[in-house]
Amino acid sequence: MTALLTFAGLASCRVAVWGYGREARATLGAIQRRQPQLQPVLLGASEPEARRAHVEWPDLEIHSGPPDTEDLAAFEVIIKSPGIPAYRPEIAAATARGTSFISGTALWFAEHPQARVVGITGTKGKSTTCALLAHLARSLGVRTALAGNIGLPLLELLDPDDPPQLWVVELSSFQTGECGPLELGLITNLSEEHLDWHGTRERYQADKLRLAQQANTLLLGSSQAELLAATANHPHRVGHDDRRGWHIEHEAICHGSRPILPRQQLPLPGLHNAHNACAALTALELLGYDAEAAAPALADFHGLPHRLQRLGERDGKTWIDDSISTTPEASRAALESLQGSPLALILGGHERGLDWSKFTSWLTTCPPQSIVLQGANASRIEATLRTHGFDPLRLGSLAEAVKVIQRRHPPGSTVLLSPGAPSFDQFHDYAERGRHFTALAGFDTEQSDTIPGLGIA
Repeated sequence: MTALLTFAGLASCRVAVWGYGREARATLGAIQRRQPQLQPVLLGASEPEARRAHVEWPDLEIHSGPPDTEDLAAFEVIIKSPGIPAYRPEIAAATARGTSFISGTALWFAEHPQARVVGITGTKGKSTTCALLAHLARSLGVRTALAGNIGLPLLELLDPDDPPQLWVVELSSFQTGECGPLELGLITNLSEEHLDWHGTRERYQADKLRLAQQANTLLLGSSQAELLAATANHPHRVGHDDRRGWHIEHEAICHGSRPILPRQQLPLPGLHNAHNACAALTALELLGYDAEAAAPALADFHGLPHRLQRLGERDGKTWIDDSISTTPEASRAALESLQGSPLALILGGHERGLDWSKFTSWLTTCPPQSIVLQGANASRIEATLRTHGFDPLRLGSLAEAVKVIQRRHPPGSTVLLSPGAPSFDQFHDYAERGRHFTALAGFDTEQSDTIPGLGIA
């Protein structure tokens, strides 16, 4: 890949933009501002996307439908949307014929080689940790950008009028190989996910760890043995959750031997979120800021939507949206944070082939009141649960699951959507699934769907 190609470098090339999600639209806008004479071609748009693109870009040449090798090889540079798997055979064939595949993320980094950037990735917790770090930095008066995979493409902030002092950038496993130099790289954790994109667990982990190659300083949790082993050769690796630094002890967030903030003052449920806070505080300290002075601001942090988000009460039941949960490990973390509640758990979604046996074995130690399965992988989850003595109710859709729970579950129970699977069997993404759940439960989707702090402040 041509990781350092700038907009100026595109000027004399035959260029296509592949895909028409938000990042692709940001890319087209950036090209129009930086290289208005360039006439890129849009590839791979669905029919609805093509209709929208015709309205938004009347002069844009649009090729609908999946491109093949010949279509791709007709261009010197293709700016690919992150959700398109990089390991498709037609990409390899076009690359062999001279086509370069880059991304909006790569273009942004090429245009900002001197920016002070913290890049954060991980299987889970990366969005919350990004938002926590930006919130803490801003509490100290540091002008900070929060962008990337969290919901704001970097190219939408290509030319800010008042540049930030610090960039906090979330990078998915699709983007870690596209980033440029990072002052600090943070990997929250690493488990199995996105096998449909990466192909194998090994390649998924290798792609995630590409972040480490760009990080001047690499921050990891001190208890993450697999990550520590995989990054043993990094020249400047630092751990958090270490008793010498920021860690959790005696129900408090501590700095060394000093308790700084009681855990109950952190407005985020679950031990995993307390560890995310420790990671953000450690990152702030590594950047040279006074993390102890910033720590009280944790009490004012607003959690992100669809991440153990308490929607409220309806008919005596408490409803919690954890639609971001796309792995069994994430569902386990959600359940651990709610232990002691009479719980109706909604599991299931897009079939990704993940192993549910470890989750099910753990679930026997703290079984919920009921388990309702829905989605494409519901039958496979059901088979695993039944081998461990569970009797789940399997339904076809999320709407059916909510309807049954509304009718059958008594007041005083908690309804948790923590599906442990992606959303693509029924929805565009986890956010759409969360909004649908919110509406089905009878709550306002607009108030529950805002990501606080995006952009520059």
